[in-house]
Amino acid sequence: MLDRDETRLASTWQGTMGEVPPLVARLEAEARRVETPCGKGNMAWRLWGEGPPLVLLHGGAGSWRHWARNIGALARGRLVLAADLPGLGDSDLPPPPTTPEGVTQVLSAGLDALLGPGTRFDLMGFSFGAVLSGGLAALRDRDLRSLTLVGAGGLGLPRPPVVLEKIRDKQGEERAAAHRANLARLMLADPARIDATALAIQSWNSDHTRINSRSFMPATWLRDTLPGVTAPLNVIYGERDAIAYPQLESRFALIRGIRPDARCRAIPGAGHWVAYEAADAFNRAAAEMLPPGAG
Repeated sequence: MLDRDETRLASTWQGTMGEVPPLVARLEAEARRVETPCGKGNMAWRLWGEGPPLVLLHGGAGSWRHWARNIGALARGRLVLAADLPGLGDSDLPPPPTTPEGVTQVLSAGLDALLGPGTRFDLMGFSFGAVLSGGLAALRDRDLRSLTLVGAGGLGLPRPPVVLEKIRDKQGEERAAAHRANLARLMLADPARIDATALAIQSWNSDHTRINSRSFMPATWLRDTLPGVTAPLNVIYGERDAIAYPQLESRFALIRGIRPDARCRAIPGAGHWVAYEAADAFNRAAAEMLPPGAG
């Protein structure tokens, strides 16, 4: 449970783009860090707040930091549990062979250890985390209060090609420029919103990526698992999400074809990392769509 001996304060971190951003440093200092088994090592979770549990799963080549501008709002009246997914962030590799089913089992077992079997929770996933959320939600449907998909792929629909800069062979200003270019091409619709915090998060996440999420995730995984989810379903995209624009309505139509009751929302002007780029609008949408927290 949450007061287990392995709970400890998270340490601060140093990103390759400079000092840790104040927002991330504050969240790290306020978090309770807990580890659950993952392969030959452990999976890292960070917890904030109290109340009905809300589980956050970040995007590919990411970490809990993808939610840095949302945790404060989401933790009002809730217990927020933000994972570092297996092979990403501070978490160790999943057990071989790497499959979406295997990663889902690691997540489900971790939630049982953190919350206790049968505890009801809300689930929110971004990008790769949204795709994984479909399988986890189907597995844990009876325990689920709601599922919220943010910038989801895994629907088997065409997506515009996005060519990203290689990072590993670059250093210094050249490396920073490559991170900025990748944020502009994939993550944020407005390059003017690429600030020092976004660059630091992108850099740290990239340096701590040891698994390629797209290499083992079937292109239709979310579409195939959603029919097994009966909990209330919310869907959020940035209006100019690079993986969906200009075909966003086809994604809404496919999801509504599976779940006619799904609540779908496009946030104007925002890109793929909508929870960061348009944090205020995203936090308002989440507050409207999620079941109420405590109090």
